[in-house]
This record gives sequence, C-alpha cells and structure tokens, in this order.
Amino acid sequence: MQTLQIIQEIQRLPLTKKFYVVEETIKSIKKEEMSHQMELAVKELYNDYANSKELTSFTSLDLEHFYEAR
Repeated sequence: MQTLQIIQEIQRLPLTKKFYVVEETIKSIKKEEMSHQMELAVKELYNDYANSKELTSFTSLDLEHFYEAR
C-alpha cells in the first residue's frame, strides 16, 4: 500500500479511530527514536568501557560466587 492510499484510508475513518492511528504511530516513532538513541550511546561509550581499567575494574569479580548476607 502506498503512502497516499494509507492517508486516504485514514481520512475515511471515524474520528476516534483516527486518534488511535495517530497515537499508535507516535508511540512507534518514540520507540524507534529511543532505540536509535540507545544505539548511539552504546557506540559512543563502547571504547571507554573496553579500554578503561577504571571502568572495568570490577569485572574481574564476575566469575566469583556471590553470597547475600541475611
């Protein structure tokens, strides 16, 4: 379906359904944008975490057993 056809179909909907389409579209855009922002953040910080001993010092404890004090 082409964009123009989608718009024409939406225009035929009752007002409540038009609002629903708009709300769901905005949710989808926000989710996609958040995912994109997270990817950018990961790429920017990856080298810092991969190469900084200060940021990764506690990873040496990853394989040790942890016992919660009760």
